[in-house]
Amino acid sequence: MTFELLSEIVAIEIIARGGAVRRRANLRKRFGAGQWRKLKGVATVRLTTGAVHRAEIHWYEAHGIGRVGMKIKRYLD
Repeated sequence: MTFELLSEIVAIEIIARGGAVRRRANLRKRFGAGQWRKLKGVATVRLTTGAVHRAEIHWYEAHGIGRVGMKIKRYLD
């Protein structure tokens, strides 16, 4: 399901970095070399159905590449 961010992501935490990122080889092939990290945070999102929720979001990020693979892990309301 696709979604649109309506607010900034807050309460950002690093889940994994470096060799602990399981999809690191795939990320490197697809987006390039970098110090890949997996992060999570909370934001308000709008779903394609029009519903608005606060959700926990997970994504991968590397310096110079930015955020990739954002997905909703769970709804908080």
